[in-house]
Amino acid sequence: MPLIESRCRFCTRALRDTDHDPRVFLNTRAFLLRSRGAAQTKLTVDQNKLSPTGLRFESIEKRYGGLYALRRVSFEISPGECAVLAGRNGSGKTTLLRIAGQLVRPTTGKLSFPRGTPDATGSARPGYVGHSTMVYDELTAEENLLLFARLQNVESPVARADDLLREVGLYERRASLVRTFSRGMRQRIAIARALIHRPSVLLLDEPATGLDPIGITWLANSLRDLNKAGCTIVISLHGESEISALATRAVRLDAGNVIADTKTGASLRDILVYGAA
Repeated sequence: MPLIESRCRFCTRALRDTDHDPRVFLNTRAFLLRSRGAAQTKLTVDQNKLSPTGLRFESIEKRYGGLYALRRVSFEISPGECAVLAGRNGSGKTTLLRIAGQLVRPTTGKLSFPRGTPDATGSARPGYVGHSTMVYDELTAEENLLLFARLQNVESPVARADDLLREVGLYERRASLVRTFSRGMRQRIAIARALIHRPSVLLLDEPATGLDPIGITWLANSLRDLNKAGCTIVISLHGESEISALATRAVRLDAGNVIADTKTGASLRDILVYGAA
């Protein structure tokens, strides 16, 4: 199987730094057999052990040549908040989430995580669901999760992957190649991958994309449970929905600037409605 180019900085670093040959990691049949050799005890997911972690953006700017994607963005999301980012297409929501997920670096400014320090391992590293699923088509659903579980040093990776596949309703399709999946099924795999290491911060860029009404209800209920357990959630959304109903905070972006924030008195509904305009 050819070496698959990693699609994020973390994966590139993890593959480079590991003492295993990357081709062995990505020869998924051998990889799966090796993982299957581990104990397959059913994990009890104890989200109560999440360490509360917030996010702080200080004068964040991101420029692409002469184009400003973000302009001196400064605000803080407290540990345990469920914050919605709203705004028109091109307002800077995705760029801000990618910076929060440490996938791109700001041109200037500082990102920090109060009450938690993201590092190379552990739940302090944010989970990230992008607008594109970025799943590997030629791997099965289970292999996709096992790959990232091993890269992130998840304990008992097979049990954790199987547990999440059940949660997202894809356990019966665990041996199917992802290229045979619908857009909504691929989105479920992307969400499961973001949760694989039990993150204390979860970042989602329009997570309902491709999901049917049942899937949206499932996602809203799952996010509600995670948030109750202490997970800090940041979501970009357009308009009001079952998911936006979870919001404890909303921030509106326009042309890379923060122009409204419920923390400074703006109306949650007004921010969401404007974001859908």
